[in-house]
Amino acid sequence: MDHAPQFPVVDAHHHLWQLSGGPLRYPWLQDEAPHEFFLGDYGALKRDYLPDHYRHDASGHDVVKTVHVEAECRRDQQVAETRWLTQLHAHHGMPDAIVAHAWLHTTDAEHILAQQASFTLVRGIRSKPVTSRRADESVAGAPGTMQDPQWLAGLRLLPKFKLSWDLRVPTWHLEEAAQVVRANPDLAVVLNHTGFPWDRSDAGLAMWRRGMRALAACEQVHCKLSCLCLPNDPWGYEGNRDVVLEAIEIFGIDRCMFASNFPVDGLRVSFDRMFKDFRRMTADLSASDQRQLFHDNAARFYRL
Repeated sequence: MDHAPQFPVVDAHHHLWQLSGGPLRYPWLQDEAPHEFFLGDYGALKRDYLPDHYRHDASGHDVVKTVHVEAECRRDQQVAETRWLTQLHAHHGMPDAIVAHAWLHTTDAEHILAQQASFTLVRGIRSKPVTSRRADESVAGAPGTMQDPQWLAGLRLLPKFKLSWDLRVPTWHLEEAAQVVRANPDLAVVLNHTGFPWDRSDAGLAMWRRGMRALAACEQVHCKLSCLCLPNDPWGYEGNRDVVLEAIEIFGIDRCMFASNFPVDGLRVSFDRMFKDFRRMTADLSASDQRQLFHDNAARFYRL
């Protein structure tokens, strides 16, 4: 690593929140009853996470711009979250771009999208479709799913407001998502969290590959190399390296981008180790390819 090429870094996916006296409420972090969470015990996240906390975690690495992705505050506060983040940017110089929230299947979807798009830092929307809890379950056709005509109509509004879509679904919904994306060729899409390759068995990885290849066949889809954390296992370099390199092979270097998913990924790994591992995983790439992965692609996609 001593001789690794040096370049500025864009973190394409992180979160911020203020639980102590902040203007927003985060039910999943503040309710007494625990919420279901894919990484199990998430008690360590129930604390303020503000620009100074992020910069402490990322210290030692030349992160020059960041993209904040909606952090599941109370859903009637989705525009208020964007307003709060805009104020953070004014006082702290981060985040540099916002992926905001809007439900796509509600009657006020267009109104909310218009409000979100009016903020200069907003670049896209993350609106999670209703998905099944397991691969052997189906929610097809239910309200808010990727077959819901009202949800699909809301998704088709995003290009009108020059907004991209941050796609976040479990692995078993990736092929279904690819069908939706193919029907919307003018919609810029970025897949969150490497498609969630939680099941590292041969069968699990085969399902992940099918979904990743289906999405990669849609030229407007990019991929965030992030959240390699497993529900029941610690951070592991070798297995994660295989996933990262295969994702790059599937999507191509010009459509992949580094993202920390902090503070969530901090449940499994420090920012320092995670970033150094990413650099080590990709050390055999050319200097220009590494710069694309860690800076240029995210800067281009999110217009930074």
